Amino acid sequence: MFERNDNNRNERAQVGIGTLIVFIAMVLVAAIAAGVLINTAGFLQSSAEESGEQAAEQVTNRLVEVNTVGNVSDAGTINEVNMTVRLAPGSNDVNLNDTTIQWVTTSESSQFVSDRLDNTQYATFNWSTLRDDANSIQSDDTLNDPVDRAILDISLGNGNQPGELDAGGSVEVQIDTRSGGQTSVTLVVPDSLSGKSSVSL
Repeated sequence: MFERNDNNRNERAQVGIGTLIVFIAMVLVAAIAAGVLINTAGFLQSSAEESGEQAAEQVTNRLVEVNTVGNVSDAGTINEVNMTVRLAPGSNDVNLNDTTIQWVTTSESSQFVSDRLDNTQYATFNWSTLRDDANSIQSDDTLNDPVDRAILDISLGNGNQPGELDAGGSVEVQIDTRSGGQTSVTLVVPDSLSGKSSVSL
């Protein structure tokens, strides 16, 4: 009495298969997108950690000036500067031979490297141990204890070295460690050097 329309049943089956294909495609796309997001998040986390460590090293791994003394020449100028330095609070080890110094006056600027390195184009500084609690400065050229003290000796007025400092002059000194830590110091020469063999800068 009733006729079955098989065409409609086939159409419904085709619609169901199409929906299933679309659903599977959406799941695959979501899985791929999730994988990309996870990989990106991991990469960004690693980059952030590395950047944070580098930034912390630049802030903490540096030297601090304790005091600076200038030697007065017979001509009444400063021909040698002795700067005593120590590790900054929280700093890791600092190798003095990997340290550089930028020297800027009103008339010139110079870059200093340790004279214990092979160097022909830069000015050089020498250093000596003032206090070494662990006996490490002499052995590996490294400040590694808060009580360690080293003297940076900068000669002026000869060879590649910058010129001597006159009375009343000043110089901006920037000390850079290997990790990028920077210390800036302004040294000011007293207005009168007459009758003095050394002065505090």
